[in-house]
Amino acid sequence: MTDIDPWLLEKLVCPATRTPLRYDEARQELVSDAAGVAYPIRDGVPVLLIEEARQLRR
Repeated sequence: MTDIDPWLLEKLVCPATRTPLRYDEARQELVSDAAGVAYPIRDGVPVLLIEEARQLRR
């Protein structure tokens, strides 16, 4: 499992809402609660493309 650098996590925002993201270590995703989506982390690199985001169940 890859950990996200806390400094980097502070700087990253959701591209759809411009709100902070939270790191879900178990799923290796960055979650935007405001947008209701999760962005994957592949090979340690956050993929912050809206079309790559997974919709969260509400």
